[in-house]
Amino acid sequence: MKQRLFFQFLLLFGFAISANAQEFLSVEDAVKIALENNYEIKIASNDLKIDQQNVSLANAGILPTLNAVVTENSSILDTKQTQQDGSIRDLDGAKNMNLSYGVALNWTIFDGFRMFARYDQLKELEKLGDAEMKLTIFTKVSDVISTYYDLVQQKQQLQALDTAIVISDLRVTTADNRYKIGKAAKLEVLNAQVDINTDTTNLLRQKELYANTKILLNQLLAREVNTPFDVEGEFKIDESLLLPELIALAEKQNPQLQAQIITKRITELQLKQVKSSRLPIITISSGYNFTSSESSLGFARQSNGQGLTYGFNASMPIFNGGLQNRNEKIAKIQVENSNILVLQQTQLLYSQLASAYQTYLTNLQLTKLEAKNEEIARENLDITLAKYKIGTIAPLEFREAQLNYVNAKVRNSNAQYQAKVSEINLKELAGNLPLASF
Repeated sequence: MKQRLFFQFLLLFGFAISANAQEFLSVEDAVKIALENNYEIKIASNDLKIDQQNVSLANAGILPTLNAVVTENSSILDTKQTQQDGSIRDLDGAKNMNLSYGVALNWTIFDGFRMFARYDQLKELEKLGDAEMKLTIFTKVSDVISTYYDLVQQKQQLQALDTAIVISDLRVTTADNRYKIGKAAKLEVLNAQVDINTDTTNLLRQKELYANTKILLNQLLAREVNTPFDVEGEFKIDESLLLPELIALAEKQNPQLQAQIITKRITELQLKQVKSSRLPIITISSGYNFTSSESSLGFARQSNGQGLTYGFNASMPIFNGGLQNRNEKIAKIQVENSNILVLQQTQLLYSQLASAYQTYLTNLQLTKLEAKNEEIARENLDITLAKYKIGTIAPLEFREAQLNYVNAKVRNSNAQYQAKVSEINLKELAGNLPLASF
């Protein structure tokens, strides 16, 4: 027993040295880094900035346009003119030039309220971009947290496999001592050596998986994939989640549902724009122009002018072959479809929450059951080890007790991980991942 405790002390000491050699990364730090570095989050953030820039009175067509205008027309013609008195004037290569320049203002002051509906639509598109960005953030943060706690699970399994090797090494030593004093056959020693080699193989495979999962987390954090770090050793599971509260939060915060509701508003505003085509369009124009003209023939050889120009234009559709009715019917169908999609997304959300919550409750129960199983397996191993040392139990029974203990530790770790994943899924569906605290 003292020898086993000595090996366990060395094991824990080795883990402490390994942990101190690497930077400790908390789950909060991992989320912070992801929010700052993750490429998909950056792209979603830039897309939202584009939507924000699009919300402007000018983009909606509400503001006037002011342009600088220059027009110049020249010609060289062989010209023949018959004057009023019957005389004829004939000139080859007659040059003519007309030049106009100035500023022109055009302003649509009424278009059936289309411009205002368009402005409201641009604001809704900004909200849609915000909802899509939140969806991207929640998805990536959920991936980061799940991967982080997958590492916690694997770290615990590494410790379990290390413990298995410590016990197997003790078994090899005990079997060898028994063989030397003639109390055991060589076969017992060989079996013990085969088992410790098997345990070593399992440990190496687990270390490989642990290293690859670290690479995956570094990738999600958008940093150098071989950056060394250490993670927490235990799970922090929120066991206080209640389904009615999650549903109430999801109805207000779930990004997918909110995006669908915003899309419905956008289609309603699109219908409003289509209907506006039935009303007249009124535009006004004004400007200040300078004009100059030269002519080789004619009553005026040169003319110049400057001054204000203004006017207005009004038009109203009367008949366009039924296209207006067609466009309105299509827009109404699109509004109806968006209503259906909102109902569908709401029902899907309720279904996902109910299913995920049931999984969450089951996993919480399993964590308690597997924790108890690990305690029983630990006690059984201690008893079996004591009997093995005095030779009152067969090596096969001892190996079975050893494997039962290792498997119980692995199942307990996996149960805690599954419970944590269930918690994360529920909070993601409710739009309640605690980003503000990260």
